[in-house]
Amino acid sequence: MSKTWLITGTSSGFGRALTEQLLARGDRVIGTVRRLAAMDDLKARYGDLLTVMSLDVTDTDRVREVVAAAFGDEGRIDVVVNNAGYGLAGAAEELTDQQIRHQIDTNLVGSIQVIRAVLPFLRRQGGGRVIQLASMGGQIAIPSLSIYHATKWAVEGFVESVAQEVAAFGIELTIVEPGMARTNFGAGSLVMAEAMDVYDATPSGDFRRAFAAGAVPNNGDPVKMANAMIDSVYANPAPRRLALGSDAFAMIRAALVDRLSALDAQKAIAVSTDVEDGEPLPAAGGIPQAA
Repeated sequence: MSKTWLITGTSSGFGRALTEQLLARGDRVIGTVRRLAAMDDLKARYGDLLTVMSLDVTDTDRVREVVAAAFGDEGRIDVVVNNAGYGLAGAAEELTDQQIRHQIDTNLVGSIQVIRAVLPFLRRQGGGRVIQLASMGGQIAIPSLSIYHATKWAVEGFVESVAQEVAAFGIELTIVEPGMARTNFGAGSLVMAEAMDVYDATPSGDFRRAFAAGAVPNNGDPVKMANAMIDSVYANPAPRRLALGSDAFAMIRAALVDRLSALDAQKAIAVSTDVEDGEPLPAAGGIPQAA
């Protein structure tokens, strides 16, 4: 049975791969891009199956306009894919304030506002799926991607919470965590900060040189990954997370095992800070205080 999809960032990468496969199988796609001409070839091939709308997800008012128009035109949208985003690389000290703000506004605030905009429509229609593109970088961290990681870790926490808020309405959310894939991430959508010489002999400098030399392992097939995302929509219940790529699986697993081991080693410290039986509550009534 065909479905109707709303996908942000369809001009390249996973958004493009998803759109091509969905159209080929006869699904309807409303794709958003910053430049409408980027979808001319697919529009010419698939006609009314594809609707293209201009959107920069950092423009919250426009996000709401596009979402309202899409649901108004289609009546029902089965799946929303929150895909628009890019990577920013450089040691934290190398990044400019403007670069940091734009990364956060695109990857985090933009993703949040798209989800907030679609929820009332999904709720009124009785449910639907939201696929949030994160990254293996939402579970691990490597030097030179600190702000990128900040946005991906944060959006995962947002989705985890929202999924619990809206489950009663039949709305399910899946966080997709791809590893490196042969998209335009390195060639076009990874912004490199201006290098500082002081970081040349550090892991940040190593990362910069490896990326420039194409020495970062990159075995992920974006078409196969897009297929896995599409298949996840038919899983019941929806998977909360979907790791894609052997690198994503290995690196996320190693990070989680290490994190769990470190937590277990601190159990005695953690439980020692509880209120003792019979001990009066603190003056604040036992309400947790912000760190």
